[in-house]
Amino acid sequence: MAAKSNSARRERKLQPGPVPTGPAGAPKLDRLIHERLRLGILSALSVNESLTFNELKKMLDSTDGNLSVHARKLEEAGYIGCAKSFEGRVPRTDYHLTPSGKRALERYLDHMEALIRAMREK
Repeated sequence: MAAKSNSARRERKLQPGPVPTGPAGAPKLDRLIHERLRLGILSALSVNESLTFNELKKMLDSTDGNLSVHARKLEEAGYIGCAKSFEGRVPRTDYHLTPSGKRALERYLDHMEALIRAMREK
């Protein structure tokens, strides 16, 4: 029996799809967005038309490696878009929020607001 590759498992996990539900049909948090740096990337891009890699890195106080890994996961899920170019001889990477990413972030924020309301009502 052949084992599935890690990349195949990773791709399956990153595919956006229907909103998963938990007990009593309550929506579950989008685990892809729930990670701190990924939520920061989406939040920053939601209020800016686009940001460069270096702008995001500075804004989120991240390392090159950490930011690139998390941005790639969001890009693979279709939540952000990436355009690579050069300014003279210097490479430039620009990121923007996709319509799918905007919807996913809105669902995530709606869910968090509902959780906060539920906690305050108790």
